[in-house]
Amino acid sequence: MKEINFGQFNTLYDFCSAFPNEKTCIDYLEKLLWPNGVVSPYDKNSKVYRRGDGLYRCKNTGKNFNVRIGTIFESTKLPLRKWFLAIYFIGNYKKGISATQLSKDIDVTLKTAWFLLQKVRRTFHDNIHSIKLHGEVELDETFVGGKNKNRHANKKVKNSQGRSFKDKVPVMGMMERNGNVVCKVVKDTSVKSLTAPILRTVKLSATLYTDEWCGYDKVRRFYHTEMVDHGKGMYVNGNAYTNSIEGFWGNYCKRPINCTYNHLSRKYMQGYFDEFCFRYNFRKVSNLERFKKMITNVKIRVTQIQIAA
Repeated sequence: MKEINFGQFNTLYDFCSAFPNEKTCIDYLEKLLWPNGVVSPYDKNSKVYRRGDGLYRCKNTGKNFNVRIGTIFESTKLPLRKWFLAIYFIGNYKKGISATQLSKDIDVTLKTAWFLLQKVRRTFHDNIHSIKLHGEVELDETFVGGKNKNRHANKKVKNSQGRSFKDKVPVMGMMERNGNVVCKVVKDTSVKSLTAPILRTVKLSATLYTDEWCGYDKVRRFYHTEMVDHGKGMYVNGNAYTNSIEGFWGNYCKRPINCTYNHLSRKYMQGYFDEFCFRYNFRKVSNLERFKKMITNVKIRVTQIQIAA
């Protein structure tokens, strides 16, 4: 397959120059997904023939296919060039991009833009939740939802201060210092809800840094743990602090939520936090490397029915 020089995508102009038409997008996708040559999605051991109309034919099954099959691009009429541009925006806009803005930027309907964003967020899940954290790991929770003081009098929720989540959705965060972060939307902040995600994500050899919340009582039996007590005004205790994960909540989560997205429902919230985690975990790589990683993650088939279910 012909070698393609795509530069570094330092600017949006560079990106558009790298993909001036649909063929360049197809060539790039084939290069990433089929690095050792064309592979049939129906029989990996089958010989493949190139047809004259841009499709390929699987010899063993007799079926025709293209590089879109088995990816989030399958069965969509949207040109790859628009998909690529949307993926570039999602990966490189530090505060994310809303469906409304994306629909204007790539000239599609709001419904199409919304489903596109949800499909791309599905590609982050396996990449994020397969991560195993080790070394020094900070734990913390955040609560997503409007402030009670800003609600109309007849919509205020009683006793919703502090860690109450009557009107909010709790999210558990685990951050390896100078490493990756993983977030999990949880039912509540009880011992039962917090213990399982930690055991699945953090290696037992790690040192945990937490606040005084009793939801971490059980994991303290399995890990070496150091603690700060925010209730008593103790925010740093030697090497124990949770400032890094709290900075992530503010800079990578709350800002997009407050500034970009009008509403996050609990049903789709895990996808949003997977996006926030991906953007943080790949914050130090070039625009090109981030884009390549997102493209290599597209090898899952997601339908609109699955998203809406």
